[in-house]
Amino acid sequence: MTRGLNNALAFPVARWVGLVWLAMWVPTYAIQWGWPNFIFLCDVAVLLTCAGLWFGNSLLLSSQAVSSIVVNALWALDVAWRAVFGKHLIGGTEFMLDAQYPMWLRLLSLFHLAWPFVVVWAVCRVGYDRRALKLQSVIAAVVMVAARFTDPARNINFAFRDPLFGRQWGPAPAHLALMSAVLIAVVYWPTHQLLARFIPPPVARVFRPGALSEDSGPRP
Repeated sequence: MTRGLNNALAFPVARWVGLVWLAMWVPTYAIQWGWPNFIFLCDVAVLLTCAGLWFGNSLLLSSQAVSSIVVNALWALDVAWRAVFGKHLIGGTEFMLDAQYPMWLRLLSLFHLAWPFVVVWAVCRVGYDRRALKLQSVIAAVVMVAARFTDPARNINFAFRDPLFGRQWGPAPAHLALMSAVLIAVVYWPTHQLLARFIPPPVARVFRPGALSEDSGPRP
């Protein structure tokens, strides 16, 4: 069995779709929201998922499955909560119902609804790498620290204030450690457990256009 499978032919169509998406999405977001926007964990997940599709990398795709499923579901829940009850449950989606932003720009952010399905489909195809939790925990910690160098008013990744009480818990290192720990314990770890339970680990596969064969070891 081969872990961390890296096969560029695993996604012969999706890898190009991802590349076209990035070619459109990255410059649009950079112009409209600024480059710091790509420090949001959900945007990091888009970049890394597209890279995973391009290289057919099961570990990278698995780590973004750990990152994306619950986070994007909460994003959708927050938008729906605001639309129904007139207030945000968590925050971070205020722009979606703000008419000062063009409708086309807000609609572009609906990728949050599709991304959990994209990563689950991709991981089902190449297998779920059990090292994903560790990798994504490191990625999240690095991104959280980077978020502290952005505008505090944007509160990217809740690096300045928590989503429930709107406060910073102690000095910056303590707050970042707490936010990272909660993210890993409440979001990443349960997601990892579910994925590991229901999706088999990667195996050595040979991908050919129009066919999918699996090589699990020497044959007689």
